[in-house]
Amino acid sequence: MGHLFAGPEPREAFADLIEALLSDLGRKNGWTMAERAGHATPHRIQKFLGEASWSADGLPAEVQAYAARELGNPGATLVLDDTQVIKKGDKSVGVGHQHCGTTGDVRNCQVMVMLTYVAASGHTFYDRRLYLPQSWTGDRERCRAAGVPDEVAFSTKPQLGIAMLQGAWPVGCRSPGWLSTRTTARTPL
Repeated sequence: MGHLFAGPEPREAFADLIEALLSDLGRKNGWTMAERAGHATPHRIQKFLGEASWSADGLPAEVQAYAARELGNPGATLVLDDTQVIKKGDKSVGVGHQHCGTTGDVRNCQVMVMLTYVAASGHTFYDRRLYLPQSWTGDRERCRAAGVPDEVAFSTKPQLGIAMLQGAWPVGCRSPGWLSTRTTARTPL
């Protein structure tokens, strides 16, 4: 995936980040991931996440091409679910006082809607969408300050999931036989 990056430094920082995320680190933050990679501070990983020039949209396209090529299977299952990250502040994009499935109550968190492709030969995250509450999409200045494009409007979590499902087949994903969500059993497509 080296072609996604403008130079060797972001490519190396990305590799360090991915290795740390996939590791068995008990707590994954900038400091612990930097320490695992042998860095004195988290600056390199933080700089990559905040400033590096790379194709963030190109990465899911690479993963989707991999899934179609290596895991494509008509008996596969697409798993649609949301994931929450508890937050303390109000600066992270999409953070808000909302239902948090991690804790089962309402608290300050970010929500990501995820689509996962699961086949007998393996599984991978296939697509993702950050859920932006109306408190975000209704405040264009806040969105601009956080780098959210003006054309991004409010969408419910089901709408985000439907958009990902609609986009799953045009990029070469063989149509899976099943869809699963956290609240339903396998449903034939």
